[in-house]
Amino acid sequence: MDQYQEIKQGEKGAWLSIGAYIVLSVIKLAAGYIFASAALVADGYNNLTDIIASAAVLIGLRISQKPPDEDHPYGHFRAETIAALVASFIMATVGVQVLISAVNSLFASEREAPGLLTAWVALGAAVCMTGVYVYNRNLAKRINNQALMAAAKDNLSDALVSVGAAIGIIGSRLGLPWLDPVAALAVGGIICKTAWEIFYSSTYALTDGFNEKELNSLRGTIERTQGVRSIKDIKARVHGSNVLLDVVVLVDPQLSLVESHRISDEIEKRMERKHNIMSVHVHVEPLVSAEEVN
Repeated sequence: MDQYQEIKQGEKGAWLSIGAYIVLSVIKLAAGYIFASAALVADGYNNLTDIIASAAVLIGLRISQKPPDEDHPYGHFRAETIAALVASFIMATVGVQVLISAVNSLFASEREAPGLLTAWVALGAAVCMTGVYVYNRNLAKRINNQALMAAAKDNLSDALVSVGAAIGIIGSRLGLPWLDPVAALAVGGIICKTAWEIFYSSTYALTDGFNEKELNSLRGTIERTQGVRSIKDIKARVHGSNVLLDVVVLVDPQLSLVESHRISDEIEKRMERKHNIMSVHVHVEPLVSAEEVN
């Protein structure tokens, strides 16, 4: 299965998330408003933002499948990252609105305890999203898709949010009516935190940021390649779910062109086999001693 077929497989997870979020948001908002649960209403709005985020992932996966062209010689893989960036702004806006609503509810003069049914709705939603998380996590690992893995992590956070909402509702039923709006505040905070994490990771990738530990791991694999004497320079950047690697290696100056080319091929094979990196640019230079330079 090539990388485009793997991206196509990732659409299944995005569609599953969208379907689950649509059903759960409708149920949560209806139950939350009818039975007066601020926490469940906040959780419902959280799922609405998740629909947008999952749709953004789906759109990004669709665009990423377009082959390279004259304007995009490296392909369209960064469409996933741009879509996630747009979704982060939408999520942040909804998160702030949920926080404002929760604060107003917290300082309201009269508050009624939400119906117990809302707690069961929240717990049922947590079980459902845990199942979606497990499916998307396993699929993302199988096809090595970072966008889908991010969506899976969002699924898990939504399950935890629903558990928190259930705790707030049950506490309110036990004579602590302030616990429900406090749980809504926590939900709003989680929405904003998730939005910030998506924003940070997206902008980090779009500005060609790359994890230093991962780069050192790539360096170690190249240094252990037979024939490589030293690494003069190594750079990497994220392109959607792919990594683009540029490396300058120093080799024995007595090697022939054919032998140097063999080393380059071996580096490319090791990068693909050990790190699943299929776009590697290797530049070979002779290792020159200090005496030869002078």
